[in-house]
Amino acid sequence: HAGKDISEWFDPATREVKTELDKTTGLVLPKLPHGRFLHVAPPEPVSNWGTDFGEPWFRDDDSYCIGHLSQSVRKIVLVNMLTYQETQLEVCDEETLFEIQERYADWNAHSCSYTWKVLDEDVFRPLDMTKTLEQNGISNETELFRKLSISTEEYLPTIHVYFDDDLTEH
Repeated sequence: HAGKDISEWFDPATREVKTELDKTTGLVLPKLPHGRFLHVAPPEPVSNWGTDFGEPWFRDDDSYCIGHLSQSVRKIVLVNMLTYQETQLEVCDEETLFEIQERYADWNAHSCSYTWKVLDEDVFRPLDMTKTLEQNGISNETELFRKLSISTEEYLPTIHVYFDDDLTEH
């Protein structure tokens, strides 16, 4: 399960491993549909299971958390107006444009040297990099498209990036 969301294994209120009643023994035991994992006690007493590991990894709030689940993701297109190169990115609704710009640096090392704009009522309007796409007036229409049985690939919001004549690197 490496790299996958395992939050379903834990009670959201207590952050402990979910439990179930064992019908055979009548004991409340950890619910382990994929088998035991690190720091979960075996279902029966055994002499070779050590308890000297300290705090279980799943009680550690920060060390093992590599991110948070997004409420929604969508695709956008970035068009470099200097080279006309198009880059398609999948972004989270919670990401600010600065965070998206950091990831765009994989395609354009000088991404900080660009002004980001969107076509709005026949005028290219600069975007506020401290805000999300939604806060910049770029709505996520994924659910509407699904409701209307339209492929979400039919329309992707396009952001135009304009070179500012400096070579700032990330």
